[in-house]
Amino acid sequence: MAVQINPSILSADFARLADEAEAVRGADWLHVDVMDNHFVPNLTLGVPVVESLRKATDIPLDCHLMIEDPDRWAPQYVEAGAGSVTFHVEAAAAPVRLAREIRAKGARASMALRPATPIEPYEDLLPELDMILIMTVEPGFGGQAFLDVMLPKIRRTRKLIDRHGLQMWLQVDGGVSTATIERCAEAGADVFVAGSAVYGAADPAEAVRALRKQATAACAH
Repeated sequence: MAVQINPSILSADFARLADEAEAVRGADWLHVDVMDNHFVPNLTLGVPVVESLRKATDIPLDCHLMIEDPDRWAPQYVEAGAGSVTFHVEAAAAPVRLAREIRAKGARASMALRPATPIEPYEDLLPELDMILIMTVEPGFGGQAFLDVMLPKIRRTRKLIDRHGLQMWLQVDGGVSTATIERCAEAGADVFVAGSAVYGAADPAEAVRALRKQATAACAH
């Protein structure tokens, strides 16, 4: 499966989001972190900003909902223009029903796991999903250091996906950079969220190309 690089606008200039989206042209998706100051101790943006961002860029939007009650709110992000919506299994009351609703509305359904949440109890849910997101930092803030202890979990998740013969994506988010992306790719990830590694670079578009080159080479091994 082809490597995908998703720059996170959490590390972008919120006053210039349209320009910041243009700065990463060539990226596969634009990763939009939605936080409600309840599920995580941070507050970012919501549906109106996603609607505006959808009008400002043709890069598809990958919305990661770090919020309570995603069963209620996630469908609104599809309606706002998200092409992929990720909910946290720790917050979802009915994850299968929610995944099916997201898909029925026309978006890809994704489920995220915090670092301490094991993948194995959710093996039976995998066919209902288009992507699994393994958090490689505690969700809530950008710029955190990558947690190496998540690499075995990425490997186990890839084995489960392959065991079921699923064509689903395996995304990692948190501390992804030129120093860590190869290890994630070798462990089985194929979709990479990078915030400060992209938007902290002098040339964000070149940073996307460099990360893609590294990950592609690692996946080939």
